[in-house]
Amino acid sequence: MLSKNKFFTFAAAALLAGSFTVAASAQTTTDGEKSAKRAEKKAGQGFHRGGKGKRGKFGHRGFRGGKGMGHLRGIELTDAQKEQIKALRQAYGQDQSIREEMKTIMQARRAGTITEDQKQRVQAIHDQQRVQMETFKAQVDAILTPEQKQQIETRNQQMKERMEKRQELMKQRREQMKQRKEAGEAKPAN
Repeated sequence: MLSKNKFFTFAAAALLAGSFTVAASAQTTTDGEKSAKRAEKKAGQGFHRGGKGKRGKFGHRGFRGGKGMGHLRGIELTDAQKEQIKALRQAYGQDQSIREEMKTIMQARRAGTITEDQKQRVQAIHDQQRVQMETFKAQVDAILTPEQKQQIETRNQQMKERMEKRQELMKQRREQMKQRKEAGEAKPAN
């Protein structure tokens, strides 16, 4: 009887260990696939400021990828407008040599070996990209109808109001925290 109990205990332990091993290997595979996808995405993104976020309607983020297309999110575009905007995006695509140059400069900055010439070059590239973005947005706006422009303006105004409300709320919370902190410091110690 005792050996029978030991056998069942051992069998249950082996089964449990086996199921943990299978679960762990499945988890490792999933994590490996995720990290591979993450690395693949990161390699194709280039340099951008926005950090993480959802990809827009056109599949890219920010100016360097989506050419400032965030302002068109939620706007119904005709097929002709989509094609015109797509052509503009391709025309304003970033040159691969500039990407490589920026990558080299950013590596130098991380290593602490960036020169003044490199800093000036980064500034010149940023200025050039800013001008390109403004030109691109002006050309995209020329494609839009007055109704679409009004939708964008309305949404921008709503966003501005929401942002102001959030800022006011954060300011109130900071004041409350400051008052609580002052009240806590003013209490006599026993």
